[in-house]
Amino acid sequence: MDISYFIFGSLGIIILSLVVIPLLPIKLKSTAVICLVIVTSALSLMPIIQVLYFHRILEYSFVVSRSLGTISFQIDSLSAWFMLLINVICVSGAFYGKGYLVSYLKQNANTTIHWILFVVLQISMLWVCMAHQALFFLISWELMSLSALLLVMLEHEKPETLYAGINYLIQAHVGVILLTVGFIWVYSSEGSLQFDAIKNFFSHHPPIGLFSIFFIGFGLKTGFVPLHTWLPYAHPAAPSHISGIMSGVVVKMGIYGILRMTVYLNSDYLRIGIIILILSLITAVYGILNAAVHRDFKRMLAYCTIENIGIIGIGLAVGLIGKGIGNQLMAFLGFAAVLLHTLNHGLYKALLFFTVGNVYQQTHTRDMEKLGGLIRTMPQTAIFFLVGGMAIGGLPPFNGFVSEFLIYVGLLIGIKTMSAAYISLLTFSIAGLAIVGGISMLTFTKVFGTIFLGTPRTRLHHRPREVSFIMRFPQYFILLVMLSIGLFPKFYFSAVSRIAASFIPLKASESLLIPESLLNSLTTTGWLGFGFVGLIAILLFIRKRLSLNALHPVNATWGCGYVRPTPKMQYTGKSFSKSLGKLLSFVVLEKKKYKEIPVTEIFPKSRKHSSHYKDLIELEILNPIVDRLLFSLNYFKFIQNGNIQLYILYGVFFIVLVFLGTIFKMI
Repeated sequence: MDISYFIFGSLGIIILSLVVIPLLPIKLKSTAVICLVIVTSALSLMPIIQVLYFHRILEYSFVVSRSLGTISFQIDSLSAWFMLLINVICVSGAFYGKGYLVSYLKQNANTTIHWILFVVLQISMLWVCMAHQALFFLISWELMSLSALLLVMLEHEKPETLYAGINYLIQAHVGVILLTVGFIWVYSSEGSLQFDAIKNFFSHHPPIGLFSIFFIGFGLKTGFVPLHTWLPYAHPAAPSHISGIMSGVVVKMGIYGILRMTVYLNSDYLRIGIIILILSLITAVYGILNAAVHRDFKRMLAYCTIENIGIIGIGLAVGLIGKGIGNQLMAFLGFAAVLLHTLNHGLYKALLFFTVGNVYQQTHTRDMEKLGGLIRTMPQTAIFFLVGGMAIGGLPPFNGFVSEFLIYVGLLIGIKTMSAAYISLLTFSIAGLAIVGGISMLTFTKVFGTIFLGTPRTRLHHRPREVSFIMRFPQYFILLVMLSIGLFPKFYFSAVSRIAASFIPLKASESLLIPESLLNSLTTTGWLGFGFVGLIAILLFIRKRLSLNALHPVNATWGCGYVRPTPKMQYTGKSFSKSLGKLLSFVVLEKKKYKEIPVTEIFPKSRKHSSHYKDLIELEILNPIVDRLLFSLNYFKFIQNGNIQLYILYGVFFIVLVFLGTIFKMI
């Protein structure tokens, strides 16, 4: 099947958005974008079905010039899986954004640019998945990064938004530089910009060097520790529908790039797998510890993204270690878990960002300490957040349980088959994954209890109410997809099986035997999920019937001997996680602002106390490096002196330098 119609059709959609959206009335812009996003998804759906259902590989190429060579496109099963995820999250985000941006309707130019960039972001991500040549891949990658940057900076008049945007811009371009270095290294060795040249490079060179460059380059987009520091700034600064897309699919483009490079590896699996496993464990634990103590709920979700990237990395490590020791089942389960958890995380993280977007739109604060009791006025939002929290904690019958279950099984199989030297590492990995799950439940119990339960802690400007249906509609859709994965895990496991098998090509005489016990466990999980959902439905029906004509008095939740309890008697988010923060104060750094009471002050005056948590890696490692770099660059300030004659001289000097380099064949 020819995919050129989608390539040129998507380019036409970008041009159409540039022409049509600025001309439309402000209230119709979002509707037009929803239509364009759906059309783009529909155009890409046919090749996705061809690849995933009929197991084909679709290709298209055309010659640009003799120097640039041929630009190639390819949609294989890995590309199609990520394209499917992109379309699901972007369509959901477009519907949610239509309702979320109602308060921005007076900003005509701002929203026009925003919606055009939304279309560009979706198509550029699809191009990244299709590109099979380095030059077009880098162009698509840069287009994706820049459009995401400008979408994040919708409220560019705020200093914190500008800081988040510049932070993201710098780190994204460091990643682009590393990817460019990697592709140039391949080109200098193989003389080709095609992705097949990477496979040839790995076939006769030690892979660790080139793979490390690509891993760091893609890791900056993904958020592996210590390459994560842009996420806690970008997610809170972005509007919530963009936060959902950033966390749901933009960071997954880094996972896609790492998986694409993993496909081309043909040696050194064990060493690379162990390195990724250790790094991923650190990422998962570090992410969830920081999430547990933060009180800005969007920053908390940003650190949860880092945690889940670590879980995905553990699955990738399991797959690589399985290939390294020749255990095909372990490798298969690891790669299957990566693909399934990538989908799962994209779904429930988009749902969670949409739900906190509901809260922010109605309360205009991200500080959970100022909220409380919202379950009474926003019951559907509370249910969406509760389901998302259960899913991200890996609880059945929701989707997060299925992919984490596969990772656990893969680690257990590795313990049974690996030598004693590696058993302790895998055992520690299982323990670390369990700890991450436990702290995740603590985190979301804290957030849900603080925001939705109890009584309001502060007086808001207006009484919150449930958001519009256009904002709730994509949340219903995502919830149903999540529930379907939890109830039909065997179906989704089968869907990723062929993709995962492509990472471990078998000989003609071999076949991969999946234990019947594993398939039975997945089936049993689905049936138990059905039973749990049915039980909840029955209990709710009985409760509704019994309380049909009953009165529903509203009283204080906790009196405990006090006649007039106040909101200050409730647990706060800070108090809920204070013990954990103190226990691990060497990892989660708390900065306090408080003037101590001197001993001589008998009658102390009123004082204010505030505290916030800082990122250890940013504060202790990155900031000193940046400060030293800025200090060193100050010695070169004389170059930028405002003298136009010297600027012209700089240009002449550069031209002469290039000329001499060409003559002496140095360039």
